[in-house]
Amino acid sequence: MTYLDRRNVQERPEDLLARAKKGDADARNQLILDYTPFVLKVASQKVGRYLRPESDEEVTVALLAFNEAIDAYDQERGSFISFSQTVIQRRLVDYFRQRQQRQHEVPLSDFERDDDGSHVETGPLEQAAKSAWQVREEEEARRQEIEEYARALRKYGIGWGDLVKAAPKHRDSRDRAIQLARAAVRRPEYQQGLLDRGEIPVQALVKEFGVSRRLIERHRKYILAVAVLLSHDLPYLQQYVLERG
Repeated sequence: MTYLDRRNVQERPEDLLARAKKGDADARNQLILDYTPFVLKVASQKVGRYLRPESDEEVTVALLAFNEAIDAYDQERGSFISFSQTVIQRRLVDYFRQRQQRQHEVPLSDFERDDDGSHVETGPLEQAAKSAWQVREEEEARRQEIEEYARALRKYGIGWGDLVKAAPKHRDSRDRAIQLARAAVRRPEYQQGLLDRGEIPVQALVKEFGVSRRLIERHRKYILAVAVLLSHDLPYLQQYVLERG
């Protein structure tokens, strides 16, 4: 079947994605074309204003990020939509930071040369200042993520105290619950029901992992909380939970 023949048959996004990852340029172009409205929406929401594809550089950054997401995606990262949204948002943040530095900051290298132009090693004070700035930036990012996550959990009647009580006591149990949460957001139809109504695809998880319905019900609140975490742009919290269980 040629590319023109395929255009007459509506291909599923997951099929286009699979072919694009294997190097099919036509599939990649079609995927980008189909998802351009989604990319524009994500970018506009992140920027806080309507973006014009013909004149706003942020659109180019977002489309390049979506193209990057095609190559980087795997099913362990949850749904492709959520993953690509995260990549787009992160690349826009990187773009904003770089632009701000170019416009408003004097390069540190200008202060690291002697009068004769020779390079001077950055002193401990300058290094400490850089480190302190980075720490403050990360702390602020974590604080904002915690607030966003708390708001997301409240939709399902889950508070921090509930989450602490719901967490499985043993590491193996937590790892299994996280594995189930990953699977719950892997398919768009599962993720949609989960985010809209807090529904966990119990029967599908029982069939896929061979676990008992009772086990899923016992850890339902924790599985739901982790699935919500995976569905939002919360990289610091995701790293903490997924790496440490």
